[in-house]
Amino acid sequence: MTRIFIDADACPVKDEVYRVAVRYNLGVFVVSNRLIAVPDQPGIERIVVDAGPDVADDWIAERAGAGDVVITADIPLAARCVANKASVLEPKGRELDGDAIGMALAVRNLMDDLRSTGTITTGSAPFSKADRSTFLSALDRIVVRLRKSVRVTPPRPPAGGW
Repeated sequence: MTRIFIDADACPVKDEVYRVAVRYNLGVFVVSNRLIAVPDQPGIERIVVDAGPDVADDWIAERAGAGDVVITADIPLAARCVANKASVLEPKGRELDGDAIGMALAVRNLMDDLRSTGTITTGSAPFSKADRSTFLSALDRIVVRLRKSVRVTPPRPPAGGW
């Protein structure tokens, strides 16, 4: 069964995830270093981990695997989850898979270097309605794909019948 893990401390699309999870009857883990309000609905579980670098990331990466979806903007966490065969989606709707994660890591490292030297001082563009819509479409597409991939085809009777 597909589960959704949200790297929740700075995630702007939690409400959208809850809606999709309810529609498809999926379990959701909302993982953070602090108490975050979550809907009182079956299948939505709040996980508060100890404060510290990468504690929430470690919790998610240790549990997410094939058939699961991870929502995060954290590229190193995304890389760990992709290595575990989980589907990873950024809040702006970009899916990070085995083909895209290497480039995403390279760009992240380049941008860190440029920011540290003062070459770039601005962050990314603000989150928009279009980003929210793109995210919803991408999450729905991933969930449908995962649900199709785990369907089991019943065995066919032998040529002579059972």
